[in-house]
Amino acid sequence: MADIVNPGNDGDLQAQIEEVEALSSIYGDEWCVIDEASRIFCIKISADLEEPKLTACLQIILPPDYPSAAPPIYQINAVWLRGPERAKLANSLEDIYVEHAGESILYLWVEKVRDFLIEKSQNSETVEEPEKVNMTAEKDVDDDDEDIPDLSSLRLNTENVHLFLEQANDEELPPIKHGNPITDRRSTFQPHLAPVVTPRQVKMVLEKLYENKKIASATHNIYAYRIYCEDKHSFLQDCEDDGETAAGGRLLHLLQILDVRNVMVVVSRWFGGILLGPDRFKHINNCARNILVEEGYTASTDEATKSGLKTKRPKGKKTK
Repeated sequence: MADIVNPGNDGDLQAQIEEVEALSSIYGDEWCVIDEASRIFCIKISADLEEPKLTACLQIILPPDYPSAAPPIYQINAVWLRGPERAKLANSLEDIYVEHAGESILYLWVEKVRDFLIEKSQNSETVEEPEKVNMTAEKDVDDDDEDIPDLSSLRLNTENVHLFLEQANDEELPPIKHGNPITDRRSTFQPHLAPVVTPRQVKMVLEKLYENKKIASATHNIYAYRIYCEDKHSFLQDCEDDGETAAGGRLLHLLQILDVRNVMVVVSRWFGGILLGPDRFKHINNCARNILVEEGYTASTDEATKSGLKTKRPKGKKTK
């Protein structure tokens, strides 16, 4: 049995440094340092690197006595991961820690999450059905909606939640702006925008939006975000289709083309019963571009053509 070293000693710190360097080398741009001093890191994990249809973001805090005497503190950011599936994955990660107590386990955790995504992706590969009318979208927005997503699952999977909050308690809910809706053949699209500098703020924005019954009743809430990691001069970015196949990727591509950073855009769509075909993607991107222009993240279409795209780097509190 391995000797247990004193919590927080130089051996733990050196083990953490070596593990982080190895993970950064293995995963490249997928690995992101959120706050090196506080030992907060994040990695984007995909089921398929070439075609990342299903992704999750694993955010990690390394306590001073990891790996000798404590597990990493973590949360998984993936709005599609709920209920029994989230519990199953959490149990798998805990089993790995118990089996390898005192060892560096982040690589094993990342690959376990990836295996989980691959398995779920393979099990869910079915023939896509045409869009269906979402009757709840036609109801009065004040009615109770039983289909509101269960966002309670977006919690830390650890009993040491206070440790995570001590590291991130200076984060505030970013201000959320709501743009003008676009309506076409009874379908309505409305954009929402918030400045974000950490994945936790992305989750906070989503939770706040879903408190609005009208937004929660939307047929789809598509989103994309880009966070600039200063230490690596690279971006932490992700997107979500929410059932509108390929819409999230197109929205993220728009953010990349406009070269905006530290911002999240959500587009809510209420389906009106008439299929729009490719026009739905046009409306989603137009909504997003309009609110980005209105909030000063990029030049207007005409100005961008003449003078090149401008970016805005909004101020926000960073995790310390």
